[in-house]
Amino acid sequence: MEGESGDGGNKPVSTESNSPLRLALLGRGKMGQAVEQLAPSRGFEVRLILDEGSNREGAGLTPGRFKDMDVCVEFTTPAAVLDNIRRVAALGCNLVVGTTGWTGQLDEVRAIVERASIGMVYAANFSIGAQLFLRAAEQVARLFAGLPMYEPYITETHHRFKKDAPSGTAIELKRHVQPALGNREIAVGSIRAGYVPGTHELGFDSEADSVILRHTARGRQGFAEGALYAARWVVGKKGLFAFADLFAA
Repeated sequence: MEGESGDGGNKPVSTESNSPLRLALLGRGKMGQAVEQLAPSRGFEVRLILDEGSNREGAGLTPGRFKDMDVCVEFTTPAAVLDNIRRVAALGCNLVVGTTGWTGQLDEVRAIVERASIGMVYAANFSIGAQLFLRAAEQVARLFAGLPMYEPYITETHHRFKKDAPSGTAIELKRHVQPALGNREIAVGSIRAGYVPGTHELGFDSEADSVILRHTARGRQGFAEGALYAARWVVGKKGLFAFADLFAA
């Protein structure tokens, strides 16, 4: 956990509210559309939607459009995300960022968030089930830590349109289990085919048997659900948070 909570803790908050939260949405690809469709039933009023055409070089990110905005959800591209974070932060609006491929610049983003005194939640995977899967994977890795006859591996499968490989979630999965397994090599395999929303597996294979822990996404609604869960949580908070922080014990 890297930020600070305005309510003295980082426990998940209720998704219920008497009045809708005002939401800005950056990106109108498949994930952006999923967030847009789900938002009204989750207590949000979508006040602004900006896509690549309406936000060219950040032209849509203006003080007038963001006046009284409660939170912004960003699902764009790695090429646009840093500039979007910088501009939205300068407007004083809290953020949820679901774009992947930028965490090598995490220190820069942390500095942006701290200077602007806003709150931001980021993740490679906003599925609540996937977050619990990562925590379960840590426990499983510890159980196998002292059993070198079991070889660990990670596989991930996504639709053929996904550009990055391995996926951000696979990288995060390896980060979660590597400490328990020390310097043991963890092979990571990626498949891009068809229209699979996303499947991740942590396996331990031996001559005698195999043990596999798997998370399978059925569609994009689960990711949209988690992004909106994070959007409600981050309102009123300051600091940089990973989505996993929302579920910290």
